[in-house]
Amino acid sequence: MEIKSARFISSFADMDKLPQDHKPELAVIGRSNVGKSSLINMLVGQKKLAKTSQSPGKTQTINHFMINDRWYLVDLPGYGFAKVSKTMREKWSLMIKTYLTKRETLCCVFVLIDSRIEPQKKDLEFLQYLGEHGIPLSIIFTKCDKLSLGKVLSNVRKFEKAMLESWEELPPMFQSSAENKLGKEEILSYFAEIIDAEL
Repeated sequence: MEIKSARFISSFADMDKLPQDHKPELAVIGRSNVGKSSLINMLVGQKKLAKTSQSPGKTQTINHFMINDRWYLVDLPGYGFAKVSKTMREKWSLMIKTYLTKRETLCCVFVLIDSRIEPQKKDLEFLQYLGEHGIPLSIIFTKCDKLSLGKVLSNVRKFEKAMLESWEELPPMFQSSAENKLGKEEILSYFAEIIDAEL
C-alpha cells in the first residue's frame, strides 16, 4: 500500500460524535508510551501527524486520521500506567471497550507491544479480552531497533509462548521500529489486504 495522503480529522471523547461515513477503520492501541504515535507517523510518512510525548497517557481521546480518502487509521488511548485519576482511567476503559465492541466499521485492532520487555499481564489480559469478544486483531512489536535481533526474537517467542497457554492459534505478528522503518512495508501490505477486502 502506498499512502498518498494522511490527515488528522478530529479527536473524539464521545462515541456518538465519531465519523458516520461508514469508511473502514484500523485501530492502534497499546500500553502507555509503547510508541503508538511514532509508529503512526512512520507508517504514513509524516513526522508530526500524530502527537508524540515522553509522558504516558498523552492520548486521551479517540483520534481519527483519514488515509488516502478511503479509510481511517484510529489512535486509541493507551492502557496501563498513565498518571491519571482512577475515575479518568475508568472513563477511558469504558470508551475503549465501547468502541471495540460496538463500532461496526472497525476491521482490525493492532495491539502494540514493547519488544524490549518480557510478556506483561496487562497486555495478555487485553489480548484475551479482544479474543473473547471475537474482535479481529494483530500484534506489532515496537522499538525493535533498541535490542539485538536475537534478544527481540527471544522476547517475541516468550510472548508467543505466554499467549499459547490460552490461545489455540496466534494472530498475525509484526516487528517494527519507528527509527529505521523496520516492518513498514509488511504492515502497510497487511493494511491493504484488510482494506481491499472491505471496499
